[in-house]
Amino acid sequence: MNRKLLYIISSLLLVSCGAVKKKTTYGNNNERKITVEARNINTPTEKRSPSKFPKINSENERTVSYIVDDIINSALAFSGTRYKYGGTSEKGMDCSGLLYVAFSNHDILLPRASYIMAEEGKNIRLNDILKGDLLFFKTGRKSKKINHVGLVVSTDGDEIKFIHSTISRGVIVSSLKEGYWNYAFVKATRVLL
Repeated sequence: MNRKLLYIISSLLLVSCGAVKKKTTYGNNNERKITVEARNINTPTEKRSPSKFPKINSENERTVSYIVDDIINSALAFSGTRYKYGGTSEKGMDCSGLLYVAFSNHDILLPRASYIMAEEGKNIRLNDILKGDLLFFKTGRKSKKINHVGLVVSTDGDEIKFIHSTISRGVIVSSLKEGYWNYAFVKATRVLL
C-alpha cells in the first residue's frame, strides 16, 4: 500500500512542471530585468481559517485586493530561486510549488500539480485577466496536457506579466508577449472569485 501511494505521488510530481528547456530569444542583451518587485503593504490582512477560494463581493473586494497583493509579494520574494523539481522552498522551486506556497502562505489551498490547478476556479478570457489570475501552459512539442503554471503579477494594456519557475532560469517574471510563452499558453483561470 505504501509503495502504491509513493508511486502515485511521484507520478503527480513528475508531470507537474514538465522537464522541457525553453529556447529564449532576448536580442543582443541576454540580461533581463525584473520590472515588478515585491513591495511592503502596510495594510494587514485579517487572519482567516484556510479556505479553498475566497469569494469577492462588494463588502470584501478591498480585502481580497490586499490578499492578491500579498500572494503576489509572497511569490516575488522567491525571485531568483533556482528551479528544483518538486521544490517548495528557497532552496529550489518548481512552477506549481511556487504558486502552492504563495497561496498557502495566505491560507488558500491549491492543488500541488499544475494540470490539477488548471481545473480549479473559473476560466477567463485573455482580455479579462487581472493580477492574481493563473496562466496555464503546455510546454514542449509532445505535451498533451498542461504542465506549467504562472501567477499574473501585473497587467498593463495588452502586456501581461507573470511569475513562474523555469528550468533554465529559476523563478522569474516573464511577459505573455514573449513568443515562447504566447505559443505555449493554453488558458487562464481565476481562483479568487
